Amino acid sequence: MMALLPSVSLLGTTALLFEAPGELALSSQQRIWALARETQGWPEVCEAVPGMNNLMLTFTQPPRTTQALDALEARLYVAWDAAVALPLEGRVVELPVVYGGEGGPHMADVVSHTGLSVEEIVALHSGPTYPVYALGSHPGYCYLGGMDPRIATPRRKVPVLSIPGGAVSIGGAQTGVSASAGPSGWNTIGTTSMSFFDPAQDPPALLQPGDMIRFRVERVVR
Repeated sequence: MMALLPSVSLLGTTALLFEAPGELALSSQQRIWALARETQGWPEVCEAVPGMNNLMLTFTQPPRTTQALDALEARLYVAWDAAVALPLEGRVVELPVVYGGEGGPHMADVVSHTGLSVEEIVALHSGPTYPVYALGSHPGYCYLGGMDPRIATPRRKVPVLSIPGGAVSIGGAQTGVSASAGPSGWNTIGTTSMSFFDPAQDPPALLQPGDMIRFRVERVVR
C-alpha cells in the first residue's frame, strides 16, 4: 500500500494551503504546529496559520515562477517529513454549560440520531478535556479535538441563520463553541456565558492552539 502524501494548493496569488495526509489526530496536528513554527521564519512567508490538519501560508514575496513555486513546495515536503510533534503546553479553561432548553434547541436531534438519552449525551460531552487544534471560522472560534464518537451527529441539512455567541454545538465528529453570533450548520446542545474574543485585549482571542477546554455541567434543562 502506498503511503499517503501531503498536498499543496494555491489560494489565489498571495497564499497556499498545505494539507497533511491521513485522518485528523492530535499527533498530526502537533506536527502542523511544528511546521507552522518552522515556516514562520521563512523570508517569503508573512504568516503561518494552522488549520485542522492543514497549514495556510501567506506570502510577503509570492513565488513569481513555476520553478520558484515548485522549490517552495519541495521545501514544505522536506520540512513536513522532518517535523516532530510539538506538544504545546497551554491553559486549561473550564466552561460552565447549560445543556438543553432554549440554549440547546437541537439536543433532541442528537438524541434521535445517537439513540442516547440526554443524560448520556451530557455525560459523554462533558467528560473529555478538549485540545484546541486551531482557530478559525470567525474571530476567537476554536476547533477542538477529542469528542467521544458515540455522540457524533451529522451537520444540519438546513443551516440555522443565527446562533448566539457561546452556543455549544456538535457537527459531525467535532464539537465547538461559537465565539459570536452568526449562521451555523451544527447542532446546538447548550450554551455558555464565556466570552472568546475581545479586540481590546492582546491577544484578542481568549484561547490559542495547545490550550484545553473542559465543559462543566452547570445544569440540564429538559
